[in-house]
Amino acid sequence: MNDHVTDPATEAFVAHRNLLFTVAYEMLGSAADAEDVLQETWLRWVKADLAQVRDQRAYLVRITTRQALNRLRTLKRRKEAYVGPWLPEPLLTTPDVAEDIELSENLSLALMYIFETLSPTERAVFVLREVFEFGYDDIAGAIGKSPAAARQIAYRARQHVDARRPAAPASSEEARAASNSFQLALETGDLQGLLDVLAPDVVFVSDGGGLRLAALRPVVGADKVLRYMAGSVEKAGGTFSSEPTTVNGNPGLILRLGDVIDGVLAFTVENARVTALYYVRNPEKLTRVESETPLTSR
Repeated sequence: MNDHVTDPATEAFVAHRNLLFTVAYEMLGSAADAEDVLQETWLRWVKADLAQVRDQRAYLVRITTRQALNRLRTLKRRKEAYVGPWLPEPLLTTPDVAEDIELSENLSLALMYIFETLSPTERAVFVLREVFEFGYDDIAGAIGKSPAAARQIAYRARQHVDARRPAAPASSEEARAASNSFQLALETGDLQGLLDVLAPDVVFVSDGGGLRLAALRPVVGADKVLRYMAGSVEKAGGTFSSEPTTVNGNPGLILRLGDVIDGVLAFTVENARVTALYYVRNPEKLTRVESETPLTSR
């Protein structure tokens, strides 16, 4: 990539890079794939005639979306052969992401896990419309369909997501309080404390990618979740420790076994209780939790 700051193409790309990465990551759930998409976007951007580009931001997002859609279809085949549930790659995020309520909700592992149930085109349209507030004309250009078709896809995707997302998501303060209560009970071995913070029908989803031990399907129910977690700790041996963090703009925990990161735990909280736990153990997805990744919807 040409780093000469006086080059208009480079200046525009750098100015919008965090946005483009966020778009690609929201669509793909993978930072490595998002970075690849940005490289592909750059190669196409430098060939564009800037004099003919009316809106550089929209044009760059259009290229990024098209490249991400191509990558999504490849990922779909990869995910079909994946061992156990596939969770998005967790990112350690900057404080401004947590302060942006809409962005942090849409970046949560819980919502991005729901995105996995959308078709590639539905996911692209939902992300561009609901997360980044693009108009249907721009969305249509990005997905190669008419504005009317983009509007219909957005409506269908929104219905699908709304039917699966929490009806009353907790505020960041409520989510942090539940996360702290969970951490305290976990570290002190307080089983009753864990039961108090977990909803009776809590769902535990773990992703080991076949590289680390993880449940091959979601575990449902507080008692079953506790038994599964206790069994996993016993099999792992060693000493576990936990550290509060901000994952994808939301409260989470980094769990270590000795000095090694064992995984990242994210939560869904409703009515002051944890209704879902998402535990990413796949070591290939734990490379972005020790340094912050800048994300933005603007």
